[in-house]
Amino acid sequence: MAAEQISWRSVSLVTVAVCWSLAVSPADGAAVENPDRYAHELEPNYWYDHAEQQLQAILRARQEGVAKNVILFLGDGMGVSTATGGRIWAGQQRGLRGEEYELSWDKFAFTGFSKTYNVDQQTTDSAASGTAFLCGVKTRTGVLGLSGRAFRSQCSTAQGNQVESILNWAIAEGKSAGLVSTARITHATPAAAYAKTPERNWESDRNIPDSEKRCADISYQLVKENPRIQVLMGGGRAFFLPDGVADPDPDPSYFTNGSSRLDGLNLVEEWAKEKASGGFSHSYVFDKAGFDRVNPENTDYLLGLFNQGHMQYEVDRNETKEPSISEMTEKAIRILRKNDKGFFLLVEGGRIDHGNHANWATKAFAEVDAMSKAVQVARDLTSDQDTLLVVTADHSHVLAIAGYAGRGNPITGLSARNGKLDLGRALDGLPYTTVVYGNGPGRHETAKYRQNLTGVDTSASTYRVDAVVPMNSETHAGEDVAIYATGPQSFLYTGTHEQSYIPLAMAYASCVGPYAEGKLACAKYASPLIPHPLPTQPSQPDSGAGPRCSAWFVAMVTFTAMTSLIRL
Repeated sequence: MAAEQISWRSVSLVTVAVCWSLAVSPADGAAVENPDRYAHELEPNYWYDHAEQQLQAILRARQEGVAKNVILFLGDGMGVSTATGGRIWAGQQRGLRGEEYELSWDKFAFTGFSKTYNVDQQTTDSAASGTAFLCGVKTRTGVLGLSGRAFRSQCSTAQGNQVESILNWAIAEGKSAGLVSTARITHATPAAAYAKTPERNWESDRNIPDSEKRCADISYQLVKENPRIQVLMGGGRAFFLPDGVADPDPDPSYFTNGSSRLDGLNLVEEWAKEKASGGFSHSYVFDKAGFDRVNPENTDYLLGLFNQGHMQYEVDRNETKEPSISEMTEKAIRILRKNDKGFFLLVEGGRIDHGNHANWATKAFAEVDAMSKAVQVARDLTSDQDTLLVVTADHSHVLAIAGYAGRGNPITGLSARNGKLDLGRALDGLPYTTVVYGNGPGRHETAKYRQNLTGVDTSASTYRVDAVVPMNSETHAGEDVAIYATGPQSFLYTGTHEQSYIPLAMAYASCVGPYAEGKLACAKYASPLIPHPLPTQPSQPDSGAGPRCSAWFVAMVTFTAMTSLIRL
């Protein structure tokens, strides 16, 4: 018994010292950071306190009410392993070990999973998955905005099988709507919000075979058939311009013979004409300078096409030419929130997927970090009281975090512990990277031997990480992906759901679509789950590292420690 008391007193005293040393800022002149900034992790009470803070945050989270606004962030290809790798990478870029870092959505109160299979494949593509998480209907691979009764590339099967999206439902109730993507704005994910086509690759009229010309291309549908989407920002400018029309900022490496229009329509001009005829203030921009000149307060409609193809990877982005995903998110919200009825906004981190396809783990992780910043911007500009914010992925990738690397080992580096490469596990005795891919172009095999990576900078953004099966492009993976949610009715995403559940829960929370007035009862008519909110705990500064010891915990442990000393 005495030994147990001495052990508890020792833990209490150490915990008090650690908590107080980090609770007082150096600016107060009263503390200097412990030489071992992670010593607190050795104390049980740090973990108890950390869990208690998370528990109280969840209990305080708003679970009832109606979502005036809905914002969906879609990390394309951001499976759990990609999100984990992105988290560690982001933390390490900030001087931390990395594993303890929190992405913006890691702080959301409610999480769940979605099952991503579609009606004809175990592992989905972005078109079928986009139709699921935006329209509430699972469909076939390559199909957008159509039910599973339609068949890919067969225009005749589209008629009568169209389904509406959460964006359509929001507009129907008088809300504003916007789409932001770092990929082409006509690419599969954003297109699932507005297009009805049996082929995701029909982005321009020149992409449609003559036998299927009865179907309108995706760019045409966006401009001519969905005129009330107020904010459109991303890449894909080449699909809006007719053959022979000069691009305002051409990329010498981009060939327009796979995208420029053959019907003679300049869809940028068509977009502007429609807005002018309706008396709407509007702006079309193609670079960062034009983007910066847009004043959200006096802009009703914004079309931003910042690249002929996809926008640049974040690590390669020319800041004088392209806005970041955070900047686009902020501009979109400031335009849309002027509507008293609310808005729906889809923001896609589209190049997470592309980085993984190329086995460029560093680029994929940097895109995760960039989207995390954008999510924080959205949260700062809105309120949990009236805005449902959901972060999820359309599918995963065959990325794994392997081996037994030590804490803080570079996530894109070679697997090592205490600075020593792990050479004993691989049967060939060669070093290996912590992250690996199941397939893709990164197989560095020469003859029958694996490449010796000693001295290779595996953290470089253009380094293709090792893959097991050689392929020109790495594939998607079929496991469940995470859903993170905060705001009104966010608890509805707890559990494991079909991916098609995601927009229906949004519709319920915001009273649109199937849950609009006069249809199924929405959140407006639900009884609150927490009728008496818990007292608000004082927030603690978030330094991104070290223990977050609440005042009550410091007081409790101090009292225990002092009592123990008196008894001694």
